[in-house]
Amino acid sequence: MLRAEVAGFARRHMSGQPRWCVALSGGADSLALTAVAADILPTTALIVDHRLQPGSAAVAETARDQAVRLGCVEARVLAVDVGSAGGPEAAARTARYHALRAARGDAPVLLAHTLDDQAETVLLGLGRGSGPRSIAGMRVCDPPWYRPLLGVRRAATVAACAELGLQPWADPHNTDPRYTRSRLRTEVLPLLEDVLAGGVAGALARTAAALQEDNDTLDALAEQASAEVTTGAGLDTARLASLPGAIRRRVIRAWLIAGGARGLTDTQIQGVDALVSAWRGQGGVAVPSELARQRLIAGRRDGMLTLHREPV
Repeated sequence: MLRAEVAGFARRHMSGQPRWCVALSGGADSLALTAVAADILPTTALIVDHRLQPGSAAVAETARDQAVRLGCVEARVLAVDVGSAGGPEAAARTARYHALRAARGDAPVLLAHTLDDQAETVLLGLGRGSGPRSIAGMRVCDPPWYRPLLGVRRAATVAACAELGLQPWADPHNTDPRYTRSRLRTEVLPLLEDVLAGGVAGALARTAAALQEDNDTLDALAEQASAEVTTGAGLDTARLASLPGAIRRRVIRAWLIAGGARGLTDTQIQGVDALVSAWRGQGGVAVPSELARQRLIAGRRDGMLTLHREPV
């Protein structure tokens, strides 16, 4: 069943691709994906060792050995240093994606996110009030990242490992109540499934898919509008003010990212938008920068939105 799912995904989204990489943690999801991927195309397994738990190097080596036995043409362990920005989960994710991007060469990377992971992501976005982009969850295709199991339940990967005689690693962080996603997985989603008589995970995944389609349409309209409001000095506030709010905030978001902003929240975008939609002479809005020890300040001057850097 999983092989057919991944093979069909490859035909639809990756036709002509000669090889690919798989991000392998050693858990059931990524182990099952590695097994079927290696049976379809030449596969390189990329194993990220976050070095956050005792014995993590041994876990990574076990995953590497499993990948080789499954027929991967190459299996590499990538040891990373995890920072602290954004909390432990976000920092580990940042380090992981940076390592995968650096190691993949020109090959796409398969990620083993399942429908259950998508449901958890939507709930996180809802709980944080992060706006429709966050609630839309993860994309099936977001080059170089591809998620062929996003419509598959986690139970199917566990069953696949059992059928193949594979022993997956049980990450203790997945059940550690100190981590928000762990509590969603072990407490919140099971309760919602019970209270609402099942089907919650699938409904949340369908909501994400519908929002992605809406977001794509609004992003395309925002890209067109951006050319009309952008000047050499910044964004023309009078022209911005004439745009619908959903389009205007997307123009602002894209402008901030192009100027070096990273990790933007909906609250920050709303704050910059207020310089246009609720202008009362207020000061600038600080947004996170891609550069360490610097922050970006979005301000309004002479009818223009401007962006400059300040040391932290």
